[in-house]
Amino acid sequence: MDLLSPIHLIVLLVVALLIFGPKRLPEIGSGLGKSIRAFRASMEGEMAKDTQTIAPGEETTPHPH
Repeated sequence: MDLLSPIHLIVLLVVALLIFGPKRLPEIGSGLGKSIRAFRASMEGEMAKDTQTIAPGEETTPHPH
């Protein structure tokens, strides 16, 4: 059974609408979207920083000290 089937998403939306109300739901969705975008941007920044600090020919696994 698919977890994100259309029926499951509709039920989830109805439950969220009942809990938070129609006025707060767009605000919550907007905040969630901003959080996801910020998380992705920080992850991309960390990955870019990690690839820049590894010089060519260096191992990518840390050595135990």
